[in-house]
Amino acid sequence: MTKIAIVTGSVRPGRQSRTVADWVKAQADARGDADYDVVDIADLHLPVWDEAAPPAMGRYEKQATKDWAAVVGSYDGFVFVLGEYNHSVPGALKNAIDYLNAEWHNKAAGFVSYGSMGGARAVEHLRGILSELQVAHVRNQVTMPMMTDFPDWQFSPSQASVAGLAAMLDQLVVWTKAMERVRSGTL
Repeated sequence: MTKIAIVTGSVRPGRQSRTVADWVKAQADARGDADYDVVDIADLHLPVWDEAAPPAMGRYEKQATKDWAAVVGSYDGFVFVLGEYNHSVPGALKNAIDYLNAEWHNKAAGFVSYGSMGGARAVEHLRGILSELQVAHVRNQVTMPMMTDFPDWQFSPSQASVAGLAAMLDQLVVWTKAMERVRSGTL
């Protein structure tokens, strides 16, 4: 079955990305159209990227890099859950993405974001990064403004977010399956 990782975007104490990722997983699991797992980048303990060779060369020396490569390589698609930090992608997520190259190629991604403007600017930056890594990203995304989905800093997804997640996952599953065919050369 198609495997999709729900990747958290932050490692800081008090973050919301794990709470949101767990919500995404519960909603996604109820669909039954793929196997979904939460991949919490906080659990990786990745230092700032520290390999000698560029990721495009695929010559990973550090065990943390090899382990992360095995995780990313095992999934067909991704849902990135990210807050907006300084109008952009959280540094820990950018660092985790930058560790690898070929492991991302020809896979699909969707986005669930949050922040004062729903995290839309962070997603726009992440789209550019993923395009360089040959990741097909779907149009639909979930953007959760802090005022509507995090009243008093407590996560409480709005009906718009619930509906948006369903629409994004609909697209993501289709694109993930299409990219599986691209990777296998059966198109």
